[in-house]
Amino acid sequence: MASGKDTEKMSAKQRFKVKNFIKELEQHRGRHTELISVYIPEGYDINKITNHLYQEQGTASNIKSKSTRDNVQTGLEKMMQHLKLYPHTPKHGLALFSGNVSERDGQQDFKVWSIEPPIPLRQRLYRCDKEFVVEPLAEMIDDVNVFGLVVMDKREGNIALLKGKTIIPLKKANSAVPGKTRAGGQSAPRFERLRDGAAKQFFKKIANMMKEEFLDNTEIKGVIVGGPGHTKNEFVEGNYITDQVKRKIIAIKDLSYTGDFGLQELLDKSDDVLAEEEVIEEKKIMQKFFNLLAKTPGTVNYGKDHVMTDLKMGVVETLLLSESLSDEVIEEFEKQAEALGSEVMIISTDTREGVQLRDLGKVAAILRYKVNRE
Repeated sequence: MASGKDTEKMSAKQRFKVKNFIKELEQHRGRHTELISVYIPEGYDINKITNHLYQEQGTASNIKSKSTRDNVQTGLEKMMQHLKLYPHTPKHGLALFSGNVSERDGQQDFKVWSIEPPIPLRQRLYRCDKEFVVEPLAEMIDDVNVFGLVVMDKREGNIALLKGKTIIPLKKANSAVPGKTRAGGQSAPRFERLRDGAAKQFFKKIANMMKEEFLDNTEIKGVIVGGPGHTKNEFVEGNYITDQVKRKIIAIKDLSYTGDFGLQELLDKSDDVLAEEEVIEEKKIMQKFFNLLAKTPGTVNYGKDHVMTDLKMGVVETLLLSESLSDEVIEEFEKQAEALGSEVMIISTDTREGVQLRDLGKVAAILRYKVNRE
């Protein structure tokens, strides 16, 4: 699902809600292919989905295993009953999940979950499996992050954006660098000078493409460069890339390919970087908070009551909320923050700084200016 073209963005609260929803679904496993996942895209007729589920219920009568057959048919019945709560498809579509989630074999514990996505759902899906299908929802969360990708060697270069798990090609270029076999009559030194000059021109071309695509793109959280051999290092370490763009480079990866295959390989080999990036952002903002707390305490505050007072005064620049807070408390703080233009960040407890925030009262704030508490 490529939702890179969507202009709508999730709020911190919405991302937190979807993330927790996915976590809950991932806790359940079926003994057979009996857990049902249904995705209804925006604008799709919900009655057609109900009819489809009714047909699947009839088809399920052919399942040989009685327990699996009963679980699938009952799960579908529960889902169709739940669909009656919706007279029409919600604005952004609907995702539903149903099944027997009893931990004991032979017992029944049927549950139905549904969620209206905070951004448009483009995918229609029906599947019975041993686990719920959560990838379309997970991609919605991932799409918040945007990275620049560069794959190159001395022959060719590709520039692309990564939105979630979707690679969006932007530009590509082929070099005029001659091969390693020189033409007859050319001396080795002269041939190497020609290759070196052509390589430098090609590096400048790639660097200019990076500047055009990445410099003014405020969505980009970082740039990852990859390619075979040492060329990529020579390119990054040389004086080709403008300083503002070079500062955005967060990783350099060794690859076997260039071109489209290289872009996919770069994505595959950057899982470590991409997984850490959100945590790094959290660590940075928390370190900023603790530095200000130590040096200029009047520019920060913490504790639910104190921060809520500051929010209502309109002096909060960035609101920091621990993910260990209840949904209701997060919603209350985010509503107040949105009304007065304060940025909201949900901080995980996966880092030392996140644990410190939790122990500090779960709510903190970086203020727009120093406030006299006397």
